[in-house]
Amino acid sequence: MGDRRKASIGDLATAMLGLLDALGIDKVHALGNSLGGACALRLALDQPERIGRLVLLGPGGIDTTRHPPTDGLKRLLGYYAGEGPTREKVASFLRDYLVFDGAAISEAMIEERFEASVDPETIANPPLQPPKDLSNALLLDLAKDARLRTLATPTLVFWGMEDRVNRPEGAQSLQQLMPNCDLYLFSRTGHWVQWERAAEFNSATIAFLSQAAA
Repeated sequence: MGDRRKASIGDLATAMLGLLDALGIDKVHALGNSLGGACALRLALDQPERIGRLVLLGPGGIDTTRHPPTDGLKRLLGYYAGEGPTREKVASFLRDYLVFDGAAISEAMIEERFEASVDPETIANPPLQPPKDLSNALLLDLAKDARLRTLATPTLVFWGMEDRVNRPEGAQSLQQLMPNCDLYLFSRTGHWVQWERAAEFNSATIAFLSQAAA
């Protein structure tokens, strides 16, 4: 993939397809949150025959060219800028932007995330860098991809109504564009649906994927 700072969603999808090839896996269900959700959707757009079902949680790359970046996204992409990573930056992002109830974020979680962010290998090649503008390939607007209208892959989308990283309006865009897309919108929930609403997320996802088995 080369420099991760310049990697596009398409690059990530290509890398994941390469991993499936290396593992000898022909078809999978794909689940992803945020950038992972954008990557999962791009997988299905590029090679729909290899994706059984899609589960997307506040995916990135949706309606990004129609609106300015959110404050949460700017904080995320600017983490390694300026004075570089700090524990205070992690605490602010997790509590003020990532979830609805910041008090639920423990000091231990902040410390764990901060330590991971200053790993020497990560510092040497930071994964998050602010793009020059939202037309940058990193934030390609997947909602403008004409293939969405014919993508028959069964899709389940989760989005928090208080998401301050990726705008929840993206949820309706996906449901309107995709012919086989179901949607859950959660009140009093931010960008981390799978953590903030774990019971509902697990139950709905298991039921959705179980339909494929049936």
